Amino acid sequence: MDSKYISQIATELSITAQQVNATLTLFSEGCTVPFIARYRKEKTGELDEVQIAAVRDLAEKITELEKRREFILKSIKEQEKLTPELEKKILAAKTINVLEDIYLPYKPKRKTKASIAKEKGLEPLANAIFDQRNFEIKTEAEKFLSDEKGVNTIDEALQGARDIIAERVNEDAEARQKLRNIFDRTAIVKTKVLRNKEEEGEKFKDYFEWEEPLNKVPSHRILAMRRGEKEMILSLDISPDQDTAVSSLEKHFIVSSNQAAKQMEIAIDDAYKRLLKPSIETEYRIVSKTKADTEAIRVFTDNLKELLLSSPLGQKTILALDPGFRTGCKLVCLNAQGKLLYNTAIYPNPPQNSTLEAESIIKKLVTEYKIEAIAIGNGTAGRETEAFVKKIKLETPVQIVVVNESGASIYSASEVARDEFPDHDVTVRGAVSIGRRLADPLAELVKIDPKSIGVGQYQHDVDQNALKKALDDTVSSCVNAVGVEVNTASKQLLTYVSGLGPTLAENIVNYRNENGPFTSRKELMKVPRMGAKVFEQAAGFLRIRNGKNPLDESAVHPERYAIVEKMAKDLKSDVKSLIGNHAVTSNINIKNYASEDLGLPTLQDIVNELLKPGRDPRKEFEAFEFDHSVHEVKDLKVGMELPGIVTNVTKFGAFVDIGVHQDGLVHISELANTFVKDPNDVVKVLQKVKVTVTEVDVARKRIALSMKTTIPQAPRAEKPKKVEKQEPEGSFEDKLSALKGLWK
Repeated sequence: MDSKYISQIATELSITAQQVNATLTLFSEGCTVPFIARYRKEKTGELDEVQIAAVRDLAEKITELEKRREFILKSIKEQEKLTPELEKKILAAKTINVLEDIYLPYKPKRKTKASIAKEKGLEPLANAIFDQRNFEIKTEAEKFLSDEKGVNTIDEALQGARDIIAERVNEDAEARQKLRNIFDRTAIVKTKVLRNKEEEGEKFKDYFEWEEPLNKVPSHRILAMRRGEKEMILSLDISPDQDTAVSSLEKHFIVSSNQAAKQMEIAIDDAYKRLLKPSIETEYRIVSKTKADTEAIRVFTDNLKELLLSSPLGQKTILALDPGFRTGCKLVCLNAQGKLLYNTAIYPNPPQNSTLEAESIIKKLVTEYKIEAIAIGNGTAGRETEAFVKKIKLETPVQIVVVNESGASIYSASEVARDEFPDHDVTVRGAVSIGRRLADPLAELVKIDPKSIGVGQYQHDVDQNALKKALDDTVSSCVNAVGVEVNTASKQLLTYVSGLGPTLAENIVNYRNENGPFTSRKELMKVPRMGAKVFEQAAGFLRIRNGKNPLDESAVHPERYAIVEKMAKDLKSDVKSLIGNHAVTSNINIKNYASEDLGLPTLQDIVNELLKPGRDPRKEFEAFEFDHSVHEVKDLKVGMELPGIVTNVTKFGAFVDIGVHQDGLVHISELANTFVKDPNDVVKVLQKVKVTVTEVDVARKRIALSMKTTIPQAPRAEKPKKVEKQEPEGSFEDKLSALKGLWK
């Protein structure tokens, strides 16, 4: 890439040009973001994954800009209109908008009012008016009357000339930029309900008569308004004050006060209303949508990361229950590796109320399969099933955990689930997913489309390609941060390992099924289509437990095994003795092993891995219990303090599960006693919180919560006060305005 673009990327990201160049070189060599961040720290100056991905994305944008620049140069050259001055302007353009403004006069057009007027020979009249020559306008226009060309009246001649001028005004790059500046500063977003759409569009009621400055509209409101427009409930307009915009254009073009200038005023007004305003508005629709998409995608990826990296229970034998009333609770038993051992159904809830039989079955299975934990889905009948299970007196201690089952039904009906369990129905598959989520959330959630997990904000309204790319990056980052046990991982989990992808993931599983467990990382080279470059990218993230080489269980890359062996030799020990042995590894002076391509950051990583090989970055699992006094919305009372789990974080607040089958909303204004700009600064998905119920709407199952704490204050001596009218506090409806109709 050209050095000027490398400097541009470096400036935008506040890193050095050397870091940018090194990163782009590694990408050109086929390296992935996780690999570069983990194993090429010295080359990039320790850039993290976010910075590395940003370098990649900016480079892609610049590449697209260059492709467009080449096309424009070629197009104008073919028209034989490319002058040295014009070429210089095109080459100097730094943004797509500037580039398109330059190209606009040369862009092939369909027949326009201006082109028709030119065909009628009215361009000289347009030129004279545009130059604002001092002449009698009607006398000049009369010269262009022609029955043959269809110009029959003076008004027709002047209209044609103004059409030509309007197009010229629209194509003036400087004028367009001035108008953009006005949009930037003063554009207003306005929405109105379409005629007779009030009842149908009830969920968009807050936007029936709405306006606010474009530069202050939060992302979620932009997306909500656009959704209303898409569903043909609302009309949406983005524009500055018309008089201000037209006046700015007049100052740019009008230099006289004669009759020609009067015609210019009419042409400029037409140019703004018919051409410029729609064109620039479209730009700002795209810009505001892109900005809103970026923010919504960031919220989604932040939430997804927290969910994927949630604490695993680990390899335990699990009894999992997918709760239900009429259809019963589907029950499955899984071994420590998540393999389905047994399935049945029990009916402890209404209408059957077969509690004795259900209790007997659970007791028998807990003993028979040596169950260590019971996972209960948090959907319909979840709290009732949890209460029933907790009353059972089991012979051995068993951990009972309520598991978020969002997306389990999507998985159970998916091709992935059918491939795994071709002989079982969706209810069995759903229960298996609930149990596996408890053991290892990451390994199970990668099988589900992230958009179905329930932690997004307007995910169906944003750019789907950008969303998929961001989510794939997030899942890949999480998978590679944790590492993957190659002998037990599913095809879906292996797909996200650095360098692999679906085909190689399937090849690894097939090889494993045909030849038995891998005994070393080297053996991966026998997998079909596993080349040296792919092995380099993937090997460090794949773990082989109890393999031939103890380092195969760690994140130490095979390319650095020789260094570890040298360390062991220098300490008169062996590699196995170094692992987990702080007394020995503390004697390693990493400076002694530094070289041109192996610096202290990587050496320190190696030593850390020796101390805790294959360490899991996720937190230790902690069980959580809801308040046993509430099970439904009708059980809630204003003022109740309850434990809860954050299920989703949006720009306007956080949703919290308090165990009543309906998440409550902690509005951004209720997240803390101090001002909160971004909810993510205060809460994260799956965070355990304490909330106070502030309002309850039983009919619509809406719950308002607060995380504010009451701060005791010392009593003050009463002073006479002037009685002033106070503004009422924001109502429940006010606080939920952004959420109407979009509530879970």
